[in-house]
Amino acid sequence: MQKDSNNFKSGFISIIGRPNVGKSTFLNRVVGQKIAIMSDKPQTTRNKVQGVVTTENSQLVFIDTPGIHKPKHKLGDFMVKSARNTLKEVDVIMFMVNANEPIGGGDRFIIDLLQNTETPVFLVINKIDLVHPDDLLTIITSYTEEYDFAEIVPLSALNGNNVERLMETLTDYLPEGPKYYPDDQVTDHPERFIISEFIREKVLHLTREEIPHSVAVVIEKIERDESRGLVDVAATIVVDRDSQKGIVIGKKGALLKEIGTKARHDIEMLLGSKVYLELWVKVQKDWRNKPGQLREFGFREDEY
Repeated sequence: MQKDSNNFKSGFISIIGRPNVGKSTFLNRVVGQKIAIMSDKPQTTRNKVQGVVTTENSQLVFIDTPGIHKPKHKLGDFMVKSARNTLKEVDVIMFMVNANEPIGGGDRFIIDLLQNTETPVFLVINKIDLVHPDDLLTIITSYTEEYDFAEIVPLSALNGNNVERLMETLTDYLPEGPKYYPDDQVTDHPERFIISEFIREKVLHLTREEIPHSVAVVIEKIERDESRGLVDVAATIVVDRDSQKGIVIGKKGALLKEIGTKARHDIEMLLGSKVYLELWVKVQKDWRNKPGQLREFGFREDEY
């Protein structure tokens, strides 16, 4: 399929895959700034994140889905349902896998989900910088024996290898269409959501294995103070056990201070302004299994 430079092309692309295959790393690279949080822990992405890439002749709208996994609570059910529903809404599906991990049950589960779709599916083999080039053919064969992919693109989202080729090939598959978003818009999520994700990312990074994915962040306030030339941000970090509260705060508040310092840097980059960030920690026991609290924290099933 040849690209016609005289006609504007636009469409929606779902990025699907097991947890921790690099979906958010790819999304942040192609939009040119950080909008999706990155962590080496599974199930980091909880909501669909739309990243928008606009060129002179095209607009690609990416939907980064939660990693497909076996749910263990209502939040997990929400995440998997969200990912599966995007398959019905898009023009192209990117099935992303790790080059340095053999095909497994999780990959085959996703391939089973794809069997009935008529949407073109790209096999995107990420992290090729971690394997020897001679091993790529074996990796590709293991997947093509399971599914007839429209395209196969090996790349490294981290260092950018072959990303441009993927973008060009994706554009080839998009229909002619309108410009859905303004040229300078890179995501459809409000600042409040992105700021909460930045803070949650720092909690995940700094607490490591001590805090599983039982943390949510609620933004209480975002106010611009023109007289001081900064933005006041107040947020509550929610955990589901008393012991986790102490871990997040740390000895004499040291860890909470470090979370705030690192998150403030990202928020300032996003807002283009100095930020005064206040953080609190609150316990809401077993919130991941309570539909009312899931809705309160932004996980609205009716949106999917």
